Amino acid sequence: MKRLLAVIVPLFLFTNAGYCEVFENLEIETPKIYEATLAQGSFIPALNLQEISTEICPLGYKVQFEGTDDLYVSDTKILPRGTIFTGYIEKIHEPVVGTNASMKIKVSKLILPDGWEKEIDGNIYTSNDNLIGGEMTEPATWVKIPHYQSKFQGISWNHRGPTIQVRPGGTRSMGKHTKIVSGERLIIIINSPIVIDHILSD
Repeated sequence: MKRLLAVIVPLFLFTNAGYCEVFENLEIETPKIYEATLAQGSFIPALNLQEISTEICPLGYKVQFEGTDDLYVSDTKILPRGTIFTGYIEKIHEPVVGTNASMKIKVSKLILPDGWEKEIDGNIYTSNDNLIGGEMTEPATWVKIPHYQSKFQGISWNHRGPTIQVRPGGTRSMGKHTKIVSGERLIIIINSPIVIDHILSD
């Protein structure tokens, strides 16, 4: 029995020593962490996910958009396609005589496909200070004004009649409500830098 123990104990110690050496040299792969900044003024292509109308949507109405492209900073993908952007109607101007209704939409949060969220400061972009709609309406009336090339033009023996110019009247028609249909492609503009610091997940 003593001889058997004498053989087993050294063998056990040798085996454990081998395991210790293996664990000491084992490299544990850690999640890849990145930090990148999306600059102020960046544009993000997005798809509108519901109808938004100045006629039926009140101030503060919540809206959602979906990113349509992978967005990179240098060679790092920071916003994958399918990122959700949420926001709300920030301003509404009702239609009036001469001007269509308009609205501004604030974009306040992004949600990555894995559920990670980040508060942001953005708007739906337009070249008119991000105002959607607000176009001038058509004239309510048109005025026809004759123009004569000579003092004899328009007299019975002169067969050539006057040139008629049509000009808008003094009033314009009533404005119409502004609408963004579901599925319409839009651009989100970033008003302040966004720092993305997140554990990448496949």
